[in-house]
Amino acid sequence: MLSFLFSKGQFVEKLKGFSPDVIEAAHTKIVETVIDQINGSLYFGGNELVRIGDRFIIKKIGAPVKVSTPAIKTIDRDYIVKLSERAMQDVMDENYDSAITKSRTLLEEVFCYVIENKGETPTESGDIGKLYNQVKQLHNMHQDKDIDKRINGLLSGLEKILSAIAEMRNKGSDSHGIGAKRIKIAEHHARLFVNSAMTMADFVLAVGDRSSE
Repeated sequence: MLSFLFSKGQFVEKLKGFSPDVIEAAHTKIVETVIDQINGSLYFGGNELVRIGDRFIIKKIGAPVKVSTPAIKTIDRDYIVKLSERAMQDVMDENYDSAITKSRTLLEEVFCYVIENKGETPTESGDIGKLYNQVKQLHNMHQDKDIDKRINGLLSGLEKILSAIAEMRNKGSDSHGIGAKRIKIAEHHARLFVNSAMTMADFVLAVGDRSSE
């Protein structure tokens, strides 16, 4: 029901005539505002409403989301660029929380894609760290002592990026209401997260493409 009520089609009369970028930003802001208001009421019962793609789930505050991830048909560099551009548009519109959520979504979908390309099913834990570990296992991405230490240093840095993005989404993004611990996000921090997520997504996709050759 919420997916229907929050769909862009319900806002045609209010948003028609504007550019696609303005419509996208306005729709995102409307949905975020309504979710925050709903969470203001759910907070007293220890619950919160979260948005996962086009789905809406009510869960205990701080509890991990456990939903199955639908199969992703095609993920390519064009997809990575387009979603990153949408996230950066959020940064320009000062929707920093939404930008971080899109960064997390980008990584999660790329991880699921390269896992499925190996004929495996992505973990349903809702833990992006576990998804990445599954990617590493399937694509033999463990650090090799025979590889140049500078390459291993880069791989270690990518894992730290992943950990930071997951942590920021848990505590600072628009997936949580007023009951969760909030972190003030600055524009330069949001830009760093978006660009870092794009870099890591492109790297993991390249690893997946190489493994499928």
